[in-house]
Amino acid sequence: MSRKRHRLVPEAFGQKRRREGGDVEADPLRGESGSARAAVAELVRLFPRVLFEDALPPIALRSQVYSLVPDRTVADRQLRKNSPILENKISLHRSVQSTADHLTLTPFFSLSSLWRQKALQEQGEIRIIQLGFDLDAQGIIFTEDYRTRVLKACDGRPYAGAVQKFLASVLPACSDLSFQQDQMTQTFGFRDPEITQLVNAGVLTVRDAGSWWLAVPGAGRFIKYFVKGRQAVLGMVRKAKYRELLLSELLGRRAPAAARLGLAYHVHDLIGSQLVDCVSTTSGTLLRLPET
Repeated sequence: MSRKRHRLVPEAFGQKRRREGGDVEADPLRGESGSARAAVAELVRLFPRVLFEDALPPIALRSQVYSLVPDRTVADRQLRKNSPILENKISLHRSVQSTADHLTLTPFFSLSSLWRQKALQEQGEIRIIQLGFDLDAQGIIFTEDYRTRVLKACDGRPYAGAVQKFLASVLPACSDLSFQQDQMTQTFGFRDPEITQLVNAGVLTVRDAGSWWLAVPGAGRFIKYFVKGRQAVLGMVRKAKYRELLLSELLGRRAPAAARLGLAYHVHDLIGSQLVDCVSTTSGTLLRLPET
């Protein structure tokens, strides 16, 4: 059932929202032309770098972007045009609930200009990686952060040469999530032993015979923390009376030990993944488990 989009109060995330020219919350089109780049920038600031000793590039999830950019079609086109996984599933999604108040997302693009604008992935500004624990689970990383952390992780290792070659030749030329055998050997000139080195370095992971996903060295620990944290924060809502909880109350609680990435980081995922519904009340935004 379709629900009217609601805005989460900015105070819930510890930020104040700039208001200009009246009650913008009453404007149903507010956020339709929101910036996916601004959303990613805000989300990576929530990433706990210290937890990973700054060895991982800050990672945002595509689902989290949906919590800040209410129109999924707009978000997908700004991130990566013609997404084969998500474009075909847009019609199956329920109405997106927005946490756009977390950011001041001024609509500085017209909708028509958004369709013409090159996607961030096509521009080479971001890399999108398959996280593996779910078909739709994709991480978003700023390319420069990816390059810096990968070089640092591989410095002095036997595979450093292959990694440097990959970053210099493949990364700027190909924005895909995965790479094929012919593409790696014929287009970019990698030998089979070099591809093996890239897999050993954690820069590639095997997708199937003759193809590899782009990966982040050491991302396994992040995925483990994320999956456990998601279940822990979802459990906080599940255990609440009527299986619903005010957003402000949830964020004011002590995070469970399993939620090592932080409550706000996980709440964006729960909302964008539609694992909880957002309901406006006089007391603030209410997070409620969907009816089954």
